[in-house]
Order: sequence, then C-alpha cells, then structure tokens
Amino acid sequence: MSTTSPLPRPVVPADPAWRGRLSACAVFVLILWPMLVLAEFKPWLLFDAQSLQATGHFLASFVPPAHSLEFLQMVAGATWETIAMASAGMALALLGAIPMSLLSSEQLSISRIGRAHAGPLARLARQLVRWLLVLLRSVPELVWALLLVRIVGLGPTAGVVAIALTYCGMLGKVYADILESSDAAACTALLRNGSGRLAALLYGALPEAAAELLSYTIYRWECAIRGSVVMGFVGAGGLGQRMDESMKMMAGDELSTMLIVFVLLVAAADGVSGMLRRRFA
Repeated sequence: MSTTSPLPRPVVPADPAWRGRLSACAVFVLILWPMLVLAEFKPWLLFDAQSLQATGHFLASFVPPAHSLEFLQMVAGATWETIAMASAGMALALLGAIPMSLLSSEQLSISRIGRAHAGPLARLARQLVRWLLVLLRSVPELVWALLLVRIVGLGPTAGVVAIALTYCGMLGKVYADILESSDAAACTALLRNGSGRLAALLYGALPEAAAELLSYTIYRWECAIRGSVVMGFVGAGGLGQRMDESMKMMAGDELSTMLIVFVLLVAAADGVSGMLRRRFA
C-alpha cells in the first residue's frame, strides 16, 4: 500500500509595497490633522444634549409636510423658476464657452498649420483666453450671485448671469481639453485644406468627441439646477429663496415639502440626463 506525502503549502509572499502604503497613510494623517484643527472640525458637538434637543424639535416640525393648495402652487412656480434659471444660465454659458474653447484649443489653431510652433501673437491670444476662463471658473456661482444681487436686485436675473459666468469658464476649459485629447487627424486635414475653425470643429473634432462633450454638458446642467437652488439663499429667486424664507420663519412643514420637491427635482434631472446619454451614446 503506497502512501503519498501531502503537497507542501504554497508560500504566500509578503506584500512588497506595505512599507510604502503605511508611509503614505502616515503622511496623509500628518497633513490632514492640522487641516481639521484649523477648520475647527468638531463632530462631537452634534451629539451634545442641547444640540440633540434642538434637532429633535426642528425635525418634529417637519411632520406633516405643508400641503395646502396655495402653498403647493407657490412651490410649483418656484420650482419651474429654478429649472428656467439653470437652463437659461447654461444656454448663455454655452454661447461664451464654445467660441472660447475654439480660441484656446491648440488642435483647432490655424496658426500652427505648416509650422513647428505657433506665432507669439497666437500664443498670447490663446493664453489670454485661458486666463479669462480661469478667472470665470475661479469665482463660484454663489459669489457671483451675491455680487449681482447688489447690482441688479433680488430675483432670478442674478442667478442666470451667475451660472452663465461660472459655467462658461468650466465648459470652455473642459471643452478645450476634450477637443485636444481627441484624434487630431481629421481637424488637421481640414485646416490644411483651407477650412475654418468652425467647419473643422463641426466636421473634424465634433464627431470624435461628441459623446464626451454631451455627457459633460448634461452633467453641468444637473449641477446648474442644484446650484440655482443654493443661489436662492442669497436672493437669486427660485426654490432656494422660498426655502430660506421658510427657514427664517422656522416653518418646518413648509421646509419639509420643499426638500421633498428638491429631491424629486434632482432625481428627475438625473433621469433626464441618463436618458439623453443613452439616446446620444
């Protein structure tokens, strides 16, 4: 009767990168801790007895949500105003972002055709446009709205212009990056044969990058809807301004209704954007 010796267990090698991962975690903690201290991050205050009591009283006022016909009609009007503000701001942002992305994109630069490098004037013009895009997107739409409310007064006009300014900078920068990362063969061929930038964009770069451009545009439209609600807290109109008024009056039932509407609005925007992505993918 023959016996077979058991197979030796495979030796599992130690992770060769464990020291690097441990060092990275230690560096991360050393950098993060002073930031938390500087920001006065104190989450334990949420569990203080007084904070919990105030939270309980405030949440108790949420039930039942306000549901009178007059109030619901007001909320519907404010919601539609929010959607209109976001959509109008995005439309104005596109009017500025598309030409600036053409000017700042090297792939669509006529000055580089047949040369190793673009001329100094072309580089200066391109850099000036990029600096303008940096300026526009550096200031958050909430800050633009706060400034514009002082100029044009309360209402959705400030919100529309604020979204247009900030999102123009964001869209122009990302559009230029997407166009430059796409295949440049078709654009170069069109430009070398005398085509203009717009024709090179429409027939050369756009078919290559259309799906990515559309996906990012829809995503920014979703962000504009959420941002338009936030801007209402500084007087830019829409659902946010109504929510701010209810919070100041401590009307929890009204705030509950508007929070439900806001969640449904964001969910609907996400559904629409998903449908459009599948449609144009």
